[in-house]
Order: sequence, then C-alpha cells, then structure tokens
Amino acid sequence: MSIDRLLTTVLQSYQDVHDDARTEQIFGSTALLLTNLSNPLNLSLLTSQLLIAPAIWGRRDGMRTCYRIISIFNTAAIHVRRNELEKGKKKGQQQHQLQQQRSGGDLSSNAWTAAILKGADDQSGRWQHLLVFSGVLMGMEGNHRYSLSSGMRNTVELAVVTATNLAVQSREPEPPAPSGPVALALNYAFPLLSDSARAGLNCDALVPVAARAMLGGDGLQDGVVLASIDQDVRQAEQKFMWLENSPSYLHLQQLEQRPLISGLGPLSTLLAHAVQFARDSDVVMQLQDDLVAFTARLLQHWQTGKLSELEISEESVFLTPETLETTWIALWQFLKKTMYAVVAVLQSIVTRSLLDHRLKHHTVAPTIATKTLHTLRNLYFISSRNGSDAFQVYAFTYLTSLDTLSRYGPASASFLRSILSPQSAIPPHPLHRTLDLFYLNTAEHLPLLLSPPDCEALIIQPATAYLNPPPSSSPFPSSNNNNNNTTTTTTTPLSPRMIQLFEAAHSAVLACLACPHNAPLTARLVPFYAETLFASFPAHISPRQFRLAFRTLVQILSPPFAVSWDQAALADVLLEMVRFRVGGAGRVPLPLSPGEGGVGVGGVEEGQEMSEQSALVLTLVDALPFLRVGIFEEWMGLVAGAVNEVVGERLKEAARRRFWEVLVSGEMDVERAAIAAAWWGTKGGREAVLFGRAVGGGPPPQQQQQQEEMYMMSGALVEDERESKL
Repeated sequence: MSIDRLLTTVLQSYQDVHDDARTEQIFGSTALLLTNLSNPLNLSLLTSQLLIAPAIWGRRDGMRTCYRIISIFNTAAIHVRRNELEKGKKKGQQQHQLQQQRSGGDLSSNAWTAAILKGADDQSGRWQHLLVFSGVLMGMEGNHRYSLSSGMRNTVELAVVTATNLAVQSREPEPPAPSGPVALALNYAFPLLSDSARAGLNCDALVPVAARAMLGGDGLQDGVVLASIDQDVRQAEQKFMWLENSPSYLHLQQLEQRPLISGLGPLSTLLAHAVQFARDSDVVMQLQDDLVAFTARLLQHWQTGKLSELEISEESVFLTPETLETTWIALWQFLKKTMYAVVAVLQSIVTRSLLDHRLKHHTVAPTIATKTLHTLRNLYFISSRNGSDAFQVYAFTYLTSLDTLSRYGPASASFLRSILSPQSAIPPHPLHRTLDLFYLNTAEHLPLLLSPPDCEALIIQPATAYLNPPPSSSPFPSSNNNNNNTTTTTTTPLSPRMIQLFEAAHSAVLACLACPHNAPLTARLVPFYAETLFASFPAHISPRQFRLAFRTLVQILSPPFAVSWDQAALADVLLEMVRFRVGGAGRVPLPLSPGEGGVGVGGVEEGQEMSEQSALVLTLVDALPFLRVGIFEEWMGLVAGAVNEVVGERLKEAARRRFWEVLVSGEMDVERAAIAAAWWGTKGGREAVLFGRAVGGGPPPQQQQQQEEMYMMSGALVEDERESKL
C-alpha cells in the first residue's frame, strides 16, 4: 500500500473506536506515516487528526494512551534524524540508487519538526500538544543527538513551555487539564529544557498540578495499596503468607509499571524545581499540607495491617520463605521509592524556607519546620529500616528543620506534645516503638529552650521507660563476679530496635542534664541516672554508649557547668564507682552491638574488641579531660593503675593507647595538659602506664616485696615471722 493510501486509511480509522488489536495497528500505522510522509501539510494534518481521533482518545486507557503518543513521536523523530544522516552519507551516490535504498521522507529534521508543531492546532487541548512536543524534543535532542538547529530547538522548547503554562492555568468555564498527562510529558521534557526555558514555566500553577499527579490516582493513589494488602495476608503454620498471585500484589506490580511511578524520581525533581521558583508562598505551604496528609494516610494504612506487627529481627521467623523473598522485597522497594520522592520535595520546601522572606518569618518558620518533622515521622517506619535515612537529602531536611524549631521554645514544646506517646511504659506494638524512637531522637535536639518542667515532662519521663529495660533481655554475656572466667547469657536477646531505643533514651536524658538552665533538675536526677547507667551496662547499652554517657555526665558535673559548684564531689564519687567495678567486671570480650563501627568516643575507632572490664577502664580514661584541676593529677595515677588491671594483653594495650591519645590529641585544655606533661615525664606517669609501676618511681607493692627478697644481702638478719607475731 502506498503512503498516500495508507494516510487515507488511517484518517478514516481515526473516526471510530476499535478493539485493542485494531487500535495497536492504528498506532503502528501512524508511526510509519510520521516517519515516511514527505509533504509537510500531510504531517500537520496527520498530527491534527491524531490529537482529536475518537479511536485514540475515546478509549479508557488513560495514561497508557498519553504514553503511547509520546512514544510514537519520539520514535518517529529518531527515525527522521537517522534517515537524514543516511541521506547525507549517500549524497555522492547516483540519484536512482538513493531512491532505491533510502527509506523515509525527504524532509530534514528542522522541516519535519516545524510541520509537526503546526499540526498542534486549536482543535485539541494544550495538554495534548504537550505530549507531542515532548516526544519530538526527546527524539531530536535526547541522548546527545543534537538534531535540530539552535533556532528550531529554542522553538520546540518554547512550545513545550507555552503548552505547559496554558495547560496548568485554570480557565473558567473550561475544565482543568488532567494533571497526569502534563506531569508525564514534563517528566521527559524537563531534563532537556535549557535554564532560560525553565525560567518561563508558570511554577505557581505547576506545583499543585505536579503534586496531584504524584500523590493522586495517576501516581501513588494516596497509599491505598497498603490498605488492600492486609486482606490478602494469610496465616499458615504460625507464619504470615502474602502470595504473588494475590490481588493486592498484582495491584502493586501494576502500580510499579505506571509511567509516573517508574519515573517518580524525575517527577519529584520537577516538583522540587517548581517549589524553588514559585512566586506564591501559599502554593508551597499548601503542598506541604498535602504531603503531611498523604504520609499520615500512608502511616494509618500501614498501622492497621498485620504486617506492621513484625520487627525487622522477626521477619525471618514469622514470614514464609516465599513471602520473604518476593512480595516482601517488592513492597519495601515501593515504599522506599515513595519515601525518597517525598523527602526530595520536602528538601526543596525546607531550602526555600531559609531564603523566602515570608517563610522564614518568625510566625511561619516554626510551622514549616513542624510540618516537615510530622511528615518525616509519618515516614519513619520506612526510613528507619536498615538505615534508609542515611542519605544527604534526608539528613539536611531533618537537621535543618530541627535547627529551625529549636529556636522557638513554645513551638518545640507544642510539637513534642503533639507526637508524645500516651503510654508511660514500653509499648508492645513494634510500630509504636519505632515512633518512640523518632520521638527520642528528635527530643534530644530540643531541650535548650524548653523550661525545666517541660524538659522533665516531655523528655525525662518518656525516656525513663527505656532507661530500665526488662532484666530478662540482654544482648551481651554478663560475668559472674565470683568467678571471672564464667559467663552467663540470658535467653531473650534484645532486638536491634530495642537497643537503639535504650541508647536514644540515654542520649535524650543527657541532653537535658547538659542544659545550663536545668542545673537544679540535673542535681536531683544525676544520682538516679548514674545508678541506671551502671545497671544498664553491659546488658542494655553498648560500650560506646556507656562511655559516651559517662563522659558526658562527668563533664556536666565539672566546671564551668553550674551544677559543679553545688555538687563538687559528685564527679569524684562517680569515678570511684566505676573504679570499684573494674576489679569484678567481666573479662570476656563483648559482642559488638548492631550498627557499631566507625569513629566513637574521643576519636577512638569503634569495632575494637572490648570486655566489660576494659570498657570501664576506657570510661575512666575518657573522663580525665573534664575533671577538676584539684583532683586531676591524683586521678591520673588511679586510672593508670586501673589500666594495668585489665586482663588480656590486647585489651590492656588498647587501654594504654587510649590513655596516650588523651594526653597528646588536644582533648585537654592548656592547664590540664601542662599537669599531664609533668606527671608523665617527671612524676612517674610513663612508668605507671606502660610498666605498671607506682606513681613516684617505685614498683607496685607486690613487685617491691619480691624485689626486696630477690636482692637481699647474703648473711643478713631476717625478722622471723613467728617471732614478730610473738
């Protein structure tokens, strides 16, 4: 069939709605015509009729049709450019050979593009024009093809921007343009637009359109996929089972295949750009409200399901192998993709709140920060899983919001009250414990401007539940004080999440105690907290956390903190309690707690082998830079003696290295450094640390007695032990 006859046939086929097979044939014929038509008028006619054809738009295919329109124009543009390049290569051949070998029309890329642009007339919608323009721009300029002249490329970019602005603007009484096709077309075209073209976008109108596309029916569907999962979860042999052929999983797979979901990353980038350059701040604030509402629904859908009752450490026990290897992995990939997209948009909102004179006003800034933290809390059941929050965008969004909120005491207290768990004990539901972890980690940053009563009610009391964990749970072997060579291990180990909660509780309490305005509260709570700290180690907190907590506690009780004047001897008492426990502490190396590694207290690399005894000795070493000058030199000698009590050469050597590092790394101030240098060089400190000799030059008492017996002169009179007793 000739091209002209095919054109006539296709134009006639446009007038009626057909079945799937015939519709696919029409799409294929249209792509062929777009590639081979040589008359610009025919190209314009074909484009114009395609955009109003009942055969294309009369079907309920939704976003699939829009994707196909972009695809056929993208493919046609690639072929037109390829034909143009082939024609240039064959320019020296004879004309009849060229006619036989060449396929496609005679139009250049510029001429073909101009003909397509003319076909987007007033008979069709602007959002339909945008689909065509995006497909043409992708085919001609995508993947570094550079097919168009600079003038024609600017024309296409201007056409994309103009069609976008006309599509997103509401024009009564015309119905608004569908948000999904607009976002889909811009998803592909936006990376190819120049900065000057992007500056022409009406971002005020684009923000709500892109937000509806991402969160609404064409995108994430308000998270309803989580609500449908619970209906398909079955229980078999004490395990949960979610089959691959269940309707909810098939729905999840179909959702993943949608173009806006597969392109969720570029869509969030587009929305972030619109937020950055929108002129109306109200549009940005409304978007943040939409994100809060969406994530709240997502959390609610997850909370009502049976799968939310599982902790990460329990999944391999309570999920069938088929579920664990297929459906479970697919679900969390979808949830993480959702979380990344929402956080990317949140970052743009937080960034703008630092620069926009209205959003950074003192009446608006705490509201922006609070809503951002609410959104992150709603997503915390996703972001807290296997370190999914350990990326720069999340850290910036979270810490910047905390920094903003921490400047407003009443707003900080109000936010903490709004997310405070009503339960005074450790909640049994894993999701509630996850939300408690977010609460404690967040509260740790906010006590500086909170009043002492608020600190006690909003931080100390919620954290107290996790300071005294159940005694039957322990992740570490504990030593028997009567026999240092035997160990007992409890039967119920703590989960990684519980360990995180205990450590977060200690950090939150320390943050309150360190605030200068909480000095009366600190003096009252330090004895209780110190006793709790000793009771928790090593069963419920890691050596790293214990050292950090005790180091901070000694620092709080030392000058220049105000509490040190009323409780001058308290730091000395706490150190004595640690030193007293060194002799009876466990000698068996402790296992590393989950996630432990990197640089720890005082710059020492964590992950090194430690026993309970060596951890206590390292705690004493860590506290040295913060002691009062009056007791500093005395405690250096006591700590040196404790270092040499450590059992195990590797552990003892690690303690000696840490002692030396404290002396030379700059952790001490000038006065203490001078005292330490004199103690090390002239007062026997070196010998005490390295060789275990008593401070002052003499050996330890036992060695001194042995040396006296070893070097006694022959014939000397020795006091008889029996006579001395008489």
